[in-house]
Amino acid sequence: MMKRRVDPPLTFGELYELPVILDLRTAARAFGVARATAYRHVRLGIFPCEVLRVGHQYRVPTTAVMRALGISEGPVYSVTTDPENTPVTAGD
Repeated sequence: MMKRRVDPPLTFGELYELPVILDLRTAARAFGVARATAYRHVRLGIFPCEVLRVGHQYRVPTTAVMRALGISEGPVYSVTTDPENTPVTAGD
């Protein structure tokens, strides 16, 4: 039996940089499963979150992935902000 290649799972930093809607391959990476497994789970109706069918493609809302992973939907920043290094806006 041929072993399927699994893309590396997404990191927290990568999760928070995702667009609003994902393709199924990216959603599969978030869950740490192979693309073929994700497609099979969608067909069986057991993918762990909401999946939308758009034409011939599957799309997955990022918020649905985050909820399924138990991650807050609010923005989280992986870098500490430095109040001394605040950007200057026009008119300051």
